[in-house]
Amino acid sequence: MYDKIFNETDMITLQDILRTKKQSITTAESCTGGLIAHMITKIPNSSDVFNGAIVSYSNNIKNKELNVQITTLDKYGAVSSQVVSQMLEGSTEKFDADYAIAVSGIAGPGGGSISKPVGTVVIGCCGPLNTKEIDIYHFKGTREEVQIQAAKTGLKKILKFIQKTIDK
Repeated sequence: MYDKIFNETDMITLQDILRTKKQSITTAESCTGGLIAHMITKIPNSSDVFNGAIVSYSNNIKNKELNVQITTLDKYGAVSSQVVSQMLEGSTEKFDADYAIAVSGIAGPGGGSISKPVGTVVIGCCGPLNTKEIDIYHFKGTREEVQIQAAKTGLKKILKFIQKTIDK
């Protein structure tokens, strides 16, 4: 499902690049509930490039485990570029990773608002030297479809990001 966004061949490419460069990746996931980490570890020998990840579904865990500031959560909400930025920083530090994907969003069917409707997902990636790219997406479909689109979009985003930044 949604293999046009990101597929197993893309995942192998991603992991081969990281392996060749002796780099690692981690994830900090909220609305995707560990789906990105699952997709990474479906590939044999992924432990060469993946130390671990965290599902920080609640704001409490975002704060305690990833050092997302309570003031940031209160001011911007969990589904925000500011929170995803801090999730990226916290996960790369926690898992001693070179690259990270962080995702926070509203998969539905409830929980949306006028300013952040169901399907709103903030996806960020970061690399060495704290370079970051964070974007807001609006996916359509069931809860599971939103989660899959978010996970695969995050993986596509990090692959492009790594290809762009790995030799800099």
